[in-house]
Amino acid sequence: MITSTPKMTYEEFLKFDDGTEYLYELENGELVQVASESEINHRIVMLLVAEFLKMGIPFYRLRIGSELVVSSRMIGVRIPDLMMFSEELASAMRGAKRSLITLDMPPPMLVVEVVSPDSEKRDYRYKRAEYAARWIPEYWIIDPIAEKVTILEWIEGMYEEKVFQGNKTIVSPQLGSLSLTANELLKAGGE
Repeated sequence: MITSTPKMTYEEFLKFDDGTEYLYELENGELVQVASESEINHRIVMLLVAEFLKMGIPFYRLRIGSELVVSSRMIGVRIPDLMMFSEELASAMRGAKRSLITLDMPPPMLVVEVVSPDSEKRDYRYKRAEYAARWIPEYWIIDPIAEKVTILEWIEGMYEEKVFQGNKTIVSPQLGSLSLTANELLKAGGE
C-alpha cells in the first residue's frame, strides 16, 4: 500500500515518524506501508530461523525486521522477511541505534522474501534488481501461492536462479543442502 505523502528523500525517510507502529519501506521516493504478514509467512520465516540455528549459524547473524538500504531509481529502504549477515556485517551493526544496513556497509549474505498476494511484482522483479545492485550473494523468494522456492545466486554480475518444488530438497549456494524440502518449508507445519 503506497501512502499519500509527497515524495521524500532518503534523509527525510530516516527522520520520518508518523507516531504509529507501522513499518514503511521507501520505494522511489514514496512511503510504502509494509502489510501485516500472514500466519504462513511467519511460520515459514521461523522454520528457516530454526533450521539456520541447527546448521550452526549464530543467532546474532540472523535478522527479522532490519532495514536494508537499496538503490534503484532513487535510494530506497526495504525490510526483508529474513536476512543472514556475514561476521563483518554483524560487527558493523554492533552498537547501532537503528537496525539499518547502509550502502557503505557490507551486504547481507542472504536475503529471504516470502511472497504475499499483493507483493509478487515487488518480490520477483523490483527487489531482485535492487538486491542485485547491492551484490547480495543469495536471494530467496519463497512463494506459498505458486508453491515454489526460488534461490537466486549472484554469479558474474547477475542472478542465476534455481527453483525447488514438491519433495525436492532445498540446496543453498551459501549453506549447502538444508534438511527441508520445498513442500516442508512451504507448508511450515500448517498441514
